[in-house]
Amino acid sequence: MDDAVLAAIKRWPDVPAVSGWLSLDERGRWRLHPNGDADQGGPGEGIGSDAILGFIDRNYARDDDGRWFFQNGPQRVYVRLDAAPYILRVGADGAGLQTHTGLAVRRVAAWWLDEDGRLYADTDAGPGMVAGRDMPRVLDALVLEDGSPALDSLAALPAGATLAVSYQPPGHARAGLLAPVPLTPPTPLTHATRARIAQALGYATGR
Repeated sequence: MDDAVLAAIKRWPDVPAVSGWLSLDERGRWRLHPNGDADQGGPGEGIGSDAILGFIDRNYARDDDGRWFFQNGPQRVYVRLDAAPYILRVGADGAGLQTHTGLAVRRVAAWWLDEDGRLYADTDAGPGMVAGRDMPRVLDALVLEDGSPALDSLAALPAGATLAVSYQPPGHARAGLLAPVPLTPPTPLTHATRARIAQALGYATGR
């Protein structure tokens, strides 16, 4: 968090938290709800200021109960999550993943696939859902332990079943080696309902 925000928390530690004013949509966009009605499920309004967006990104965190919030100075603003705490995108290098707030993903502990074919990851940055526009690239980069594409196996994966996959984007290779090196070691990918995934990863969605 910003130093100024931490100082504000220390100076005014008892400011009540609020909710209903901010949401995070499935594309990783912050949305304002000027009437405080985010909990009613409306889409909200876009934020056009890069400075405000950056401020929210830097001061976004999770409390001890697994609820995600934006620390607006001394006040916590709890966020309605339409999909997951983070929306994951393929980075500018075309290989690594990053969160919608710009955090680099360095480790994936588990993958999840929901009933609508959306892909989630339990990462070192936090739990996230892969953005829709990046889904084809990420799915194509998942391989089985024998190096074969995982896509066909995922399509036939029964609910509740798990298989081991690695994230290996095309062209990602280590110098001196002929074969690409996976960016992640084999990790479990489980087919489950969206609600089960949220429960397993410790967050609640607002829709």
